[in-house]
Amino acid sequence: MAGSNGRSLLIAIGDDAVLAVGGVKDDGEITLNYVAPKARFGGVSAALLKALEARALARGATRAALLSTETAHRFCLSRGYEDTEVPQRKFGTTASYPMAKMLVST
Repeated sequence: MAGSNGRSLLIAIGDDAVLAVGGVKDDGEITLNYVAPKARFGGVSAALLKALEARALARGATRAALLSTETAHRFCLSRGYEDTEVPQRKFGTTASYPMAKMLVST
């Protein structure tokens, strides 16, 4: 669904349940990428991230940026993201990883 103020919220639903929720700004900042534990390792994470990147690209962004958790760090690296800064303390975790990648249309 399209959002207001240059933001979009995407929701993945399956079997009458919310599987994942993602948020992205028009400038390419991914502000949310949450996948329910029962939906992990089923392709929902990859599909949601791809959809968030596509939304940003369609709105004119050339770069996607996000703040990854320790848990998602390897996943983001496998999707082409690179660390852009040293890990930070945020959201009550020991490390959050600022990451980014260039967006290209396919």
